[in-house]
Amino acid sequence: MRSLFTTALIGVGAGLAASFVMDRFQDVAAPAFGMDGGDDDPATVKAADTISEAVEGRPVTQKHRGSAGSALHYALGAAIGAGYALAVRQWPDLAKGWGVPTGLATMLLLDDLLVPAAGWGPWPKAEVPGNAYGLASHLVFGITLEGARRAGEALPA
Repeated sequence: MRSLFTTALIGVGAGLAASFVMDRFQDVAAPAFGMDGGDDDPATVKAADTISEAVEGRPVTQKHRGSAGSALHYALGAAIGAGYALAVRQWPDLAKGWGVPTGLATMLLLDDLLVPAAGWGPWPKAEVPGNAYGLASHLVFGITLEGARRAGEALPA
């Protein structure tokens, strides 16, 4: 059996891959779901502002807003990936859903609860395009996460 560190590292890689695939999916799918992005900063940029204000006493500079939001998105994906890989190691049945439950959980816990509770975005509303876009994006994340984790686990130890 692989070490806990190796399992976590596989999860980090899987989380980074899932974050990348989710980003590319959103780039392509946003117009189909009627998502134009609007003028408001994404939740990741607002979260980066919160962290920057706590650490440096000021929000992220205009020049670095996009990269700060992306860095936060990928860091969160990596952390979720590590946690997921370690959880599957302990409870292998978690992988039976091919990442779908994990994708749903990330949507519900992050987008629908944490983001609005922190003031980084609105509370969920009963609007089909936005909810379908979020659901599809997080299913892509979860399925990719599980696929990449399995691929990492299949590599020789």
